[in-house]
Amino acid sequence: MLAVNEPKSLKSLVLNNVPVKMGQTLCICSRGSLTIDNKKYYFVQKLDEGGFSYVDLVEGAKDGRFYALKRILCHDREGRQEAQTEVEMHQVFNHPNILSLVAHAFVDHGGKREAWLLLPYVRKGSLWSVLEKLRDKGSFMSEKEILQIFRGICSGLKAIHEKGYAHRDLKPTNVLLDEDDRPVLMDLGSMNRARIEVRGSREAMTIQDWAAQRCTISYRAPELFNVESHCIIDERTDIWSLGCVLYCMMMLEGPYDLVFQKGDSVALAVQNPVTIPQSCSYSEGLQMLLSSIMVSNPQERPNINWVLDQVQDLQSRSPNTQTNMV
Repeated sequence: MLAVNEPKSLKSLVLNNVPVKMGQTLCICSRGSLTIDNKKYYFVQKLDEGGFSYVDLVEGAKDGRFYALKRILCHDREGRQEAQTEVEMHQVFNHPNILSLVAHAFVDHGGKREAWLLLPYVRKGSLWSVLEKLRDKGSFMSEKEILQIFRGICSGLKAIHEKGYAHRDLKPTNVLLDEDDRPVLMDLGSMNRARIEVRGSREAMTIQDWAAQRCTISYRAPELFNVESHCIIDERTDIWSLGCVLYCMMMLEGPYDLVFQKGDSVALAVQNPVTIPQSCSYSEGLQMLLSSIMVSNPQERPNINWVLDQVQDLQSRSPNTQTNMV
């Protein structure tokens, strides 16, 4: 159990009349505490930070539970809209494999606009942090574990696709694992409608630029590197990223991580079939599933229902059995 010391001093200036949206009630009462929806939370420690957001660990004053508070800095109207979209995406889904939203508020203070998202705290951390620890120990993830976690990721992704959306930034750092190794998809800020019809070179370049900003390069689908002038981008961008996540669970590194780190072209590398190392000790069935997912041509890439069926089929077999995929 994480040991937490309550902040010693909670006496500070209360910022009154803070403008909020969507009926949220928020007041900031120092670094030590804050109130969202008339519920007080104590600041515990920083968890993470990115280019435009910070994540803090907070404790509910009444329930004693820990939460992750994501604070998104909104520098302009576009930033505010993106934060609003992330809030709305959380509200669309109620699924055990998609991170829920406990509460949220938009606030102006110090001349800056922020979106605050109160999220469940998943103590074990991300899938990537678990894989890093395995790699540091010279260990690996069993095929049974891979299939269990991968099935949960697929279930969350299926729920997203069934609602007509795509995640667009699926990667091991955006998958949390709870104490029972149940995966939870997070960071819904890049999500948008699954089916995007591209009409002309200007729209193609707009989508390509957006993908360059919002879709992590080493997990980005091939069709997002050079968007064609007349085409349809759909949820199968997520299937490619899903394959990269599976590869990472098997090899403890993404298939294009080294390409990116060496400064070589990821856009060029993703046009070729994924290479599975000869040293790979996982079943033929799992390796064939990986190869079936990571197909450069999106029209030949399977949908999430097919992938989930194959995972369930592999789970019904012995992990050590050499399996032929249908």
